[in-house]
Amino acid sequence: MFHGAMTALITPFDNGQVDYNTLDEIIEFQIENGIDGIVPVGTTGESPTLTHEEHKKVIERVVKKVAGQVPVIAGTGSNSTAEAIELTEFARKVGADASLQVDPYYNKPTQEGFYQHFKAIAEEVDLPVVLYDIPGRCGAGMTPQTIARLAQIENIVAIKEATGRLDQTSEIAMLCDLTILSGDDSLTLPIASVGGKGVISVVANIVPADVKAMTDLILEGDFVSARKWHQKLFRLSKNLLSLSTNPIPIKAAMSMLGMCSDEMRLPMTPLEEDKRSELRKALQEYGLLS
Repeated sequence: MFHGAMTALITPFDNGQVDYNTLDEIIEFQIENGIDGIVPVGTTGESPTLTHEEHKKVIERVVKKVAGQVPVIAGTGSNSTAEAIELTEFARKVGADASLQVDPYYNKPTQEGFYQHFKAIAEEVDLPVVLYDIPGRCGAGMTPQTIARLAQIENIVAIKEATGRLDQTSEIAMLCDLTILSGDDSLTLPIASVGGKGVISVVANIVPADVKAMTDLILEGDFVSARKWHQKLFRLSKNLLSLSTNPIPIKAAMSMLGMCSDEMRLPMTPLEEDKRSELRKALQEYGLLS
């Protein structure tokens, strides 16, 4: 169910408020371009600066707009287990197809703490769980052994692998049968080579059809053709990763393409002027801007 190209959706703002009309337009663009799934209010969706009410409203709006056309994996993670359970139950109630559960951030739990946190969520709410291991943003991450242990829990069905370490991905694939999804656009093909089945993508906010073309080839086993898409997407993906902290560059790119404003909420700030020319050049080289 959770294979292929899935978009880590941005959350558009307008004068300090969530811009729900633009959110609808972005979702329409994704569906029209054949995306396999939509992932709202994750890191790219700026969930840390949304209020709980906004967080829930975005999930509900996305589910309603998608209307069952593709799976919706709602970001409902937290560094508070009780809060994650509450958000996940809301997502289940409004019709999300799964939840994305990020590593508890700042707390730096032990491996047993990680296990008990995700176990509690999976057992409390009857909704598939996609683990999200990203120690670079959270301060700590899981070992492959902890992930394999969690894979034995029925509701835990996949992992968004964002450690940037292929050895980690290889060990996970060897230890359990969780669906592995890349959490880094530039590593989608390398991760697929050791068992990955797709990506939760940032760059798909602007080129969903291209990311899907690559993952379709991966799932067909045509890695030679998929490599051509990887090479085309690589520079654009690396620019979005290296220019600034996600989601600053992707919002700047979407603003340049007329898709939404580049408005952020503090402590996130828009892309610096001296980096905009570099991003514009990358978009021009890709063929998105003239």
